[in-house]
Amino acid sequence: MKPIIAITMGDPAGIGAEVTVRALTHRALYQICTPYVIGSAEALADANRFAGAGLTLHAAASPMEALGMPGTLDYIDPAPLAQGVYIPGKLSAACGDAAFSYIVHGIDLAKSGSAAAVVTGPINKEALHLAGHYFDGHTEIFARYTDTKNYAMLLASGNLRVIHVTTHVSLRQACDLVCKARILDTIRLAARALLELGIQNGRIAVAGLNPHASDNGLFGDEEMHEILPAVEAARAEGFHVTGPISPDSVFVRALGGEFDIVVAMYHDQGHIPLKLAGFRMDPATGKYESMSGINTTIGLPIIRTSVDHGTAFDRAGLGTANEGSMVEAIEVAVQMANARKSTC
Repeated sequence: MKPIIAITMGDPAGIGAEVTVRALTHRALYQICTPYVIGSAEALADANRFAGAGLTLHAAASPMEALGMPGTLDYIDPAPLAQGVYIPGKLSAACGDAAFSYIVHGIDLAKSGSAAAVVTGPINKEALHLAGHYFDGHTEIFARYTDTKNYAMLLASGNLRVIHVTTHVSLRQACDLVCKARILDTIRLAARALLELGIQNGRIAVAGLNPHASDNGLFGDEEMHEILPAVEAARAEGFHVTGPISPDSVFVRALGGEFDIVVAMYHDQGHIPLKLAGFRMDPATGKYESMSGINTTIGLPIIRTSVDHGTAFDRAGLGTANEGSMVEAIEVAVQMANARKSTC
């Protein structure tokens, strides 16, 4: 049986509805899974129209009622918005609250076994906070609602994969959080991530924190006192791990095939190379030609993948959004669901 993939649309005022609708015009996705969208009926209908997708929207109260047919978008709207509340590109607490309800509904479906995985569309953190949901992002919501303590964010674009020791904290706080125990936990999660992606005996690289990985203590001592001890402990546990490696070269080496995954110390250290590798913008039009890359949370009892871009309020409702990241996120969710099923 094809796995059921729950897709949370994201903030109704952003590009989430459009990238979801555009993704589900890819008929090949229906050969590998049954997509089930959780989102605003109004926003999905609007996106279907202005994107020229030509899909038939089918309301399905549960995944079991999904038709799973190419040309049909099966959906549920668990938090219908009042008329006039949803305006493309406009920040609102109502849309933030709706987006939050989509996520919780998707988590519930995955926890109950009604969905094999959850794929998340982009949310707006400011809208989320205006609605009274004080989370830093999807990762923290999934951790809270699955009671998960040890988890990490993984990004992937092609053969470049990055997992983070710290994510949504200030750079000052991130430096303080770089410690042996946290790094070792992330290395273990990196190995688990590679197994879930079907990669056995994966090669793990660990980035340094400081320029040139501190050049033997010239530019800091975190490499000597925290990162190297974590790497040595991971090797003792049998992991194939190398580091600390200078942050300005480790990602190039991973792209070249030397490593299967890189452990990054903080948010931007990992995100910047991923987006440079996967995103392409046409300088003449200012439009994205491609948006390759996915985000997944490792360590959860359920599978969660996501697009690797934001709500792009400035582009919402224009019919110019690129669905590449959403397609890739669905494909990776199916890959992980099938891998997890084969090991059960």
